[in-house]
Amino acid sequence: MSHYHLYAIGNALVDTEYEVSDELLSAMGVSKRHMTLIDTPQRAELLTHVQGLHARRTGGGSAGNTVVALAQLGGQAFYSCRVADDELGAFYTQDLQANGVATNLTHTRPPEGQTGSCMVLVTPDAERSMCTFLGATAQLDASALHQHDIEKSQIYYMEGYLAASPTGLEAAVKGRQIAIENRVATALTLSDVSMINFCKAGLEAMIGDGLDYLFANEEEAQTWCGTTDLDAIIGQLSPLAKTVCLTRGPKGCIVVHGSDRTEVPAVPTQAVDTNGAGDMFAGTFLYGITHGNTPTQAAALANRTAAAVVSQHGNRLTVAQMQAIHTDFQKV
Repeated sequence: MSHYHLYAIGNALVDTEYEVSDELLSAMGVSKRHMTLIDTPQRAELLTHVQGLHARRTGGGSAGNTVVALAQLGGQAFYSCRVADDELGAFYTQDLQANGVATNLTHTRPPEGQTGSCMVLVTPDAERSMCTFLGATAQLDASALHQHDIEKSQIYYMEGYLAASPTGLEAAVKGRQIAIENRVATALTLSDVSMINFCKAGLEAMIGDGLDYLFANEEEAQTWCGTTDLDAIIGQLSPLAKTVCLTRGPKGCIVVHGSDRTEVPAVPTQAVDTNGAGDMFAGTFLYGITHGNTPTQAAALANRTAAAVVSQHGNRLTVAQMQAIHTDFQKV
């Protein structure tokens, strides 16, 4: 029997979200809609621009959001990551535990340094632009893996952002090999256009000779494939995984499973903040898959939770919100 429905590895980041104008975003020199890695001096400079603005602080990180979504729906999840011995590190660890996610952080004493953080800048059009200071997570390595827990999981999930870290990438690929050797399904999210543009070789290493599940949004898929032609994109992505989920915002998503291609409509909503939408989709989809849903059913549930999270500010929903959505979905 499996200990966990999902075992994931990714960057531990504490999100601090600000609502900003397009003019301020431009003045800060931030690339809109994408993730940009920043260092300590850059972070200090960016913070001067948002002084006095209301800030929301939450646990974050792409795969972190995904495991929390799955756990909030009632699934069992384990998250391998790295924080530092500071206030943010304690906050992040406690946040995982509060959401019922098991983690390597409770087994090891964190090192000195600074825990990773992400400035999330949300413009009036609901787009999120991210400035990520990796801090301690830049040294995430294979010591964060719990081999026996990978072996006893249903799905092993990798965050594409790890392609930017040599040690993080090595750890993700090592975990993938453990999963394959133990017949554990594998999954990857492409994460961001910047990873495809600058770290594609790392993503290809995570894909290896094929995955069970691949997640990408439309812009990422277009960048990966070098085309906007949907048929050509699906033709290029489908050999990479047994099931491909192509999310398309208000156009819903396309699930490619073997020779089957299903368009799953979006849930109409007024988007105010797209931060966390893809992570929410992946976590909900994988919950559905590990709880008896077909890929199409899992995607329909995932579209509901993604619609809910973009209709509010912040990267996550509450347990009550998630379970209410799930309850309503089961009535359909």
